[in-house]
Amino acid sequence: MRIPLNFEELSEADMLAESERFYHTAARRRSVRAFSNRPVDRRVIENAIRAAGSAPSGANKQPWHFAVIESPEVKAQVRHAAEQEEHEFYHRRAPQAWLDDLKVFDTDEHKPFLETAPYLIAVFLQRNTVDETGKTHKNYYMPESVGIATGMLISALHFSGLATLTHTPSPMKFLSEICQRPANEKAYMLIVAGYPEEGVTVPDITRKSLSEIMSCF
Repeated sequence: MRIPLNFEELSEADMLAESERFYHTAARRRSVRAFSNRPVDRRVIENAIRAAGSAPSGANKQPWHFAVIESPEVKAQVRHAAEQEEHEFYHRRAPQAWLDDLKVFDTDEHKPFLETAPYLIAVFLQRNTVDETGKTHKNYYMPESVGIATGMLISALHFSGLATLTHTPSPMKFLSEICQRPANEKAYMLIVAGYPEEGVTVPDITRKSLSEIMSCF
């Protein structure tokens, strides 16, 4: 079965204006590590996840799951487990070159934002899909598909007026345990979402220029 494409064509002028508006809004997005505990309407989070769920995926398998964490008790569990892994990273596993690159971001194993922010969103990659009968179905291009969906989720949260942080403690098996996810799923990323703390600052970094990231043939 096929259905008509729901496509809205813009005039050339409107297309250019929309592309510039999107760029300037997206360019303001910055990762923050200091969040306010101000509450956020969960419907905003749900709409962002709906947008992420509209991402393209290999054979439309949609190999993702988003676990929304808002319970103070569960956030405390996540922080405790994440800080244990991060302590190992900063004090034992990370090479000095990596630690040197991180200095500008003023980050260490302490992650208070995991409890302060109103929402944590744990993104899981489904290696395969198990239907209601227990039959296993193969998924395709899982990392690519989940990466696209995660990018759309971050963009949707930003365009909704929230600050975000992508957090990837390694390993992240503890997220599967805390969120009670099945064995066919792998923790992919933890996204922190909420309002930035008042007066928060971010590192003065630059982005690569268009000529550095684009080539034409």
